[in-house]
Amino acid sequence: MRQAIYNACDLGDGHTLWDSCDLWGPNRSCSANCERRTVNGEPSLRVLDFLARLAINDAPEAVLAPNLLLAIQSGGILYAFTEATLEGKLVLAVLFIASIFSWSVMITKMRIVQLARKQNERFLQRFRAERQPLRIYESQGRFDGSPLFSIYRAGCRELTLHLLGATEVDETFRARLEVAERITPSQMNVVTSAMERAVGESALRLEAQMILLATAVSGAPFLGLLGTVWGVMDTFTGVALAGSASLQAMAPGVSGALVTTVTGLLVAIPAMFGYNFLVTSIRSLIVQTDNFAAELASEFEHKYVNHGSRSVFAK
Repeated sequence: MRQAIYNACDLGDGHTLWDSCDLWGPNRSCSANCERRTVNGEPSLRVLDFLARLAINDAPEAVLAPNLLLAIQSGGILYAFTEATLEGKLVLAVLFIASIFSWSVMITKMRIVQLARKQNERFLQRFRAERQPLRIYESQGRFDGSPLFSIYRAGCRELTLHLLGATEVDETFRARLEVAERITPSQMNVVTSAMERAVGESALRLEAQMILLATAVSGAPFLGLLGTVWGVMDTFTGVALAGSASLQAMAPGVSGALVTTVTGLLVAIPAMFGYNFLVTSIRSLIVQTDNFAAELASEFEHKYVNHGSRSVFAK
């Protein structure tokens, strides 16, 4: 079995070269090679010195070996998590919960937006294929998830209330509608107000829970920074109590402190992209509802509003 030992060669300039030699078979003698090695013209003795001393556990830096091995085996984030303080782990737990909420909101809202777009398209095709604006209401068609349909239904209910005195749809609905008198402009204003309320309610439903995403975007990095500052403060406090400042003493604590900032960014970055996408999509849906409300009000006013004397409208 091949073994390795390390020979120290004092070069006389403050550097020590650690040179390895193999022991194989019965020949167990070796001599140290004390030639100066350079990399791009620079001495490489310090690197060799550190690696050799680390390998034989003959230096203060050697105390880093267990932690370095743990970091390599478990990965940087897992190693940093093991070195985090109790406060840092509490911050990580809060960030984890915030991540769950933000991802659930993003997935839910994206499905709602996708359904609204699909149902709006179906409803508009049906609405514009009908010659009379009340035909869909009369046939009691349903387009669940469509903001445009909710506006249409609110407007039709208010209109039929003023035209027929009731909102129920039965087998006599069309006959009663044919002999109904046109409504006045003031009554049409009430119908328009009902559609505007429906537009506002649709916008509120679309924008519901978006505050959670906005909070995750703006709050997660600061929460992570809080955990980092707290961890660094504890690290420096420990160094002050120990009375010695060294990389070996500070590195684990700083690593455990920085993991909260990394986690905060991992929570905030996806939430930021999801928030921007959803805000743009919801804004386009709200504009579409405003435009449809204006279009529907124009259709109602053209067919069912009497701007002169009240009369029976022709079919």
